[in-house]
Amino acid sequence: MYQIWVLFLIISLIILPLFLFFNNYLNNKRTFKSPPSPPSIPIIGHLYLAKQDLVHRTLQKLSLKYGSIYSLKLGYLPFVIISSSDGVEECFTKYDIVLANRPQVLVSKHIHYGSTTIGAAPYGPLWQNLRRITSLELFSTKRMNTFQSIRVDEIKSLVKGLFGSNKEKKYTKFEMGSKFYGLSLNILTRVLIGKKYFFSENEKKEGEYQEGEEEFIRLIKEILELNGLASYLGDYLPFLKWLYISKKVEGRILEARNKMDDFLDGLFGECRKSKHGCQTNDSKEIALIYKLLDLQELDPQNYSHQIIKGIIMVMLIAGSDTSAVTMEWALSLLLNHPNVLRKAREEIDNYKGNDQLVEEQDLPNLPYIQCIINETLRLFPAAPLLVGHTASADITVSGYHIEKGTTCLVNAWAIHRDPKLWDDPLIFRPERFERLTSDDYKYSLIPFGLGRRSCPGANLANKVIGLTLATLIQCFDWKRVNEEDVDLSEGIGLTMPKAKPLEAMCRARQTMISVLSSM
Repeated sequence: MYQIWVLFLIISLIILPLFLFFNNYLNNKRTFKSPPSPPSIPIIGHLYLAKQDLVHRTLQKLSLKYGSIYSLKLGYLPFVIISSSDGVEECFTKYDIVLANRPQVLVSKHIHYGSTTIGAAPYGPLWQNLRRITSLELFSTKRMNTFQSIRVDEIKSLVKGLFGSNKEKKYTKFEMGSKFYGLSLNILTRVLIGKKYFFSENEKKEGEYQEGEEEFIRLIKEILELNGLASYLGDYLPFLKWLYISKKVEGRILEARNKMDDFLDGLFGECRKSKHGCQTNDSKEIALIYKLLDLQELDPQNYSHQIIKGIIMVMLIAGSDTSAVTMEWALSLLLNHPNVLRKAREEIDNYKGNDQLVEEQDLPNLPYIQCIINETLRLFPAAPLLVGHTASADITVSGYHIEKGTTCLVNAWAIHRDPKLWDDPLIFRPERFERLTSDDYKYSLIPFGLGRRSCPGANLANKVIGLTLATLIQCFDWKRVNEEDVDLSEGIGLTMPKAKPLEAMCRARQTMISVLSSM
């Protein structure tokens, strides 16, 4: 009898705590309020919702039905979609560190060198070092001031191309999308590697470009497209990785990455050979690659070839298209709203006059230009869906439980068009920002993201976009190709390009011809 009681006591001491633990766990589980979710299909989850409509529009329609925070299961990957400024504020204040990781997908493995770039690295010492390097060597006030001559030079080159192509000073049609892309790319490549790669037809005729530079431009565009790949089923359904189509996609990604590797390896060799002569070339003297190679000699572990390649690659991916797309959308909107264009020109003329070009230091005194930029970024953000933030621990946002490993996607496009936040949200009205401060829309206008993983190049982008738009407005008269409004349909792509590239008519303003002729 004694042995039975001892056995009972031992079992009780083991079973009771386990019972209490699991009972408590289940009770807590019941109190967790998971985000609502559409009906799902076994195995594929919500992948059936991926239709022909653009992703940010599809997700916005779902938010109207299921709420501003809801969950999706894309195959085996859990996501939470956030379409409210309150949810954004909570995510990037209370849970900023917890949400500082990126989802680990195929492009992270290959294009981002095994997730070792600033765009894909997990939050930790590596990412912090990469952020420090780029902040100091690219985006600090001192370095951006050093690059100012490059920005001015390339904007003047764009203006001279438009002016020189119009000998009769009549309205001439231009395809502006490629011109904005060339401007952005040249600024980046001159800052990063000390040379330009995009040349106008006049420059090509004068033999200013070398063989292989056009191939480099095609390669950057391909990598940009592959980096935004959201349809690789192997990321969502791992058992499909062995299918032919999945292997073909992965092979294409690897081929593009290897081509970029070859280019950058060759560039490293060129830079080392010309290192002692680069002092005679202002662009090379300040190019980031030279600084990184110098740092590599001092600290080879933290500045390996792979790290340097990743820095150059990410800057090209992140900056070559976003500013160009924003300028194309801005000019499209101005052409459809000539009253806004007229008001912007009057602001520039009243402040600067017609005897000299607007300068970068004038931008703080041209607030309406900044209002136009803000309103363009509101309606057509270059990143309609912010890059995913993967939770490193369980969190609760707006009362909903989000489990560790879930990727939070912020639908910036939906927040920017939320009628609860913006009056007449679908109307282009830059004046709305005249009565607002940046604190008023801190969590409702988020084109560059928020928190630790926000875009470090936001200030640089604003400078390039602001000075380019101001210069084009000051120097030229602009009008549409015909009486119809410019088509504002959105195209497919990570940076939400226009479905149809912008064509516009322009001619030099009579009051600016003397200034333009002297450039």
